[in-house]
Amino acid sequence: MSVTIVSEPHEEGMHPTLPQLVKAASIIGQSCTVIMPGGNGADEASKIQGVEKVIKLNGACFSVFDSSSWSTAISGLVDGTVLMATTPTGRELSASIAASLGRPVIQDVTAIAPGVKVERPAYSGKAVESISVSGDAVITIRPNAIESAESGGSADISTVDSGENLRIAILEAIAKAGERLDVSEADIIISGGRGLGDRSNFEKLESVADSLGAAVGASRAVVDEWGLPHSMQVGQTGKTVTPSLYIAVGISGAIQHLAGMRSSRYILAINKDPEAPIFGVADYGIVAQWEDALPILHEAIKSLP
Repeated sequence: MSVTIVSEPHEEGMHPTLPQLVKAASIIGQSCTVIMPGGNGADEASKIQGVEKVIKLNGACFSVFDSSSWSTAISGLVDGTVLMATTPTGRELSASIAASLGRPVIQDVTAIAPGVKVERPAYSGKAVESISVSGDAVITIRPNAIESAESGGSADISTVDSGENLRIAILEAIAKAGERLDVSEADIIISGGRGLGDRSNFEKLESVADSLGAAVGASRAVVDEWGLPHSMQVGQTGKTVTPSLYIAVGISGAIQHLAGMRSSRYILAINKDPEAPIFGVADYGIVAQWEDALPILHEAIKSLP
């Protein structure tokens, strides 16, 4: 069985989820071909152990995401099972590629085993669904759910030009995404809830996030009440995340929020209420006013070597 990985473009080179997808392919027991729309980061990708070939896919359509045009350009190049990351782009593009190829799509996988046996959360994280895949499929894997493959490879790189015959052309981007790291891709997330008291206090979370190289998330309550971007929302009706570290500040721990972050490797909660449900899933808890605890935490972080 062949495995093809479709890696998302990334401004700084190779997308950080690519080594994780390569590791997933190796767990299945296969080396893989990596398709890189736009071609950015191809040299880095070729040096990952387990990558057999890298395809730099060039085309004007890759300047702005459009699932239809991207799927048209990519689908003819894939072979076997397709792996992608569970990101907003990955979810949409994987479904489009699966429809184009007439294959099933399995979203948000958190574990994979030889023989293409996968697991993913169900019922808001209260259960785990096990699926055995027979035949080729399109699978998205949650960022940080699988460890990264090591470097040391030396794969061949080829270039394919595409896009000339596509029916859809992107003339301009009406809106561009913010510069902050997306919570679905971040290894560290600091999230705020209604306990912060006011939207302006998210600036203090952003300061800590900058020190950590983290993303900033939010509970549903503050997204609804304070008009924060929905892209920041963590939870059942927002984004499901699996970072190495999740810091919850002023978040009580409603069930729908816990469903979106309880699979984090480590959880640190700061809340003044010792009975807050968030402490039930936290590995570390600080019972204090966030205004007192957060500055101390921030100074401790800045003092790290």
